Amino acid sequence: MSAKTAALFICTKCDAQSTKWSGRCLECGGWGTVAETAGVPETKKPSPAAAGRPGKTFSLAELKGSKTAHRPTGIAEFDRVLGGGLVPGSLALLSGEPGIGKSTLLLQVAAALPNVLYASGEESAEQVALRFERLGLAAPTLKFLAETDLTTVLATIDAVKPSLAIIDSIQTLSSPENGGAQGGATQIRAMTAQLMEYAKKSGVPMMIVGQVTKDGDVAGPKTLEHLVDVVISFEGDRSSNYRLLRTAKNRFGATDEVGVFEMGASGLKEVANPSSFFLSDRSKDVPGSVVTCIMEGTRPILVEIQALASRTTFGYPQRRASGFDANRLQVLLAVMTERLGIPTQTHDVHLNVAGGYKVKEPAADAAVVLAVASALSGKSLPADLVAIGEVGLGGELRAVPMLDKREAEAKRLNFTHVVSANGAKHLKEALAKLF
Repeated sequence: MSAKTAALFICTKCDAQSTKWSGRCLECGGWGTVAETAGVPETKKPSPAAAGRPGKTFSLAELKGSKTAHRPTGIAEFDRVLGGGLVPGSLALLSGEPGIGKSTLLLQVAAALPNVLYASGEESAEQVALRFERLGLAAPTLKFLAETDLTTVLATIDAVKPSLAIIDSIQTLSSPENGGAQGGATQIRAMTAQLMEYAKKSGVPMMIVGQVTKDGDVAGPKTLEHLVDVVISFEGDRSSNYRLLRTAKNRFGATDEVGVFEMGASGLKEVANPSSFFLSDRSKDVPGSVVTCIMEGTRPILVEIQALASRTTFGYPQRRASGFDANRLQVLLAVMTERLGIPTQTHDVHLNVAGGYKVKEPAADAAVVLAVASALSGKSLPADLVAIGEVGLGGELRAVPMLDKREAEAKRLNFTHVVSANGAKHLKEALAKLF
């Protein structure tokens, strides 16, 4: 008598499994992607512990003192984000929106290192050569491979033994041994797993590129984050010149560092002093302008907060924020009205973080409140003033992490007037002195 077989339905787009068929996948929302498989016989399986053998274990005392060797690439901002450089046998994922500059960054890294293998399924050798010429780069030892078959790519890496292997992009790789369409979730996960296995065995550091689509495609880099060692995101507004390099995951270093680049005609240029870069176009003696200091990892960065207030003509007052949390702005405006005695309910308030920067930490609260108060009064604040601190619901000014380091960075750039919890405990004190 044959064993009973349980029906199993699998989505061909995201590999989600279910015991019932449906016209639309409940996980990724794809229509007509759920198909029935042969099923799995319902038989009792032996315990995995009974079939396996005990593995070799290590004590922490044996591993104490061992350090991960980082190899600097020569690009300081890139090395900062990686934790010091490339690690042998590591697999890193570089993600970002199309056109943000991922390929440009990798070409500059390839030009800075010897014996780099660049495998691309998106561009031809002529296109890459033209880009090298446009960027003014020279890479005499670079090996280029225009290939989408994984087995060919791995065989080439094994023959060349490069100092770094770049795959641009992971969506273009495929292998006939794995099911699913090229660029699908099944293929991408299988390709990444095999690249990781080879990297660990060979010791060759690898970097793969993943595209981020606007509609949040399920086959994008999000499905790969648990497979790779390092996840790097390349961010920035294409209408702005600056680009930020962040790590969402790093098994060999910290995840709170950030690299700052400026995009130009000759490629990406490192920004050694981001504070001066973001404040370079600041206009002085303008109401509603206040500078604050935020922390990106261990690096303090000064940015300008701009506020504009206009009397509400009809209906409810409008609140708009660019680069700052709009819900947090609503809370701060309520604190200004109820705790500081500054009426905000009769004015539309528009807030902007200059340079297209996105502020996510509460250290900018004090600067937002002072900028709005300056915009409402029409009086400009001192050009050498910097406001740092979180604002509580009682209007109190609270300290933030690494406050001394922030204040030191502000004074280094000639900001002599500092509003923080080290001086004023309540915003009423600061407002009384400034206005």
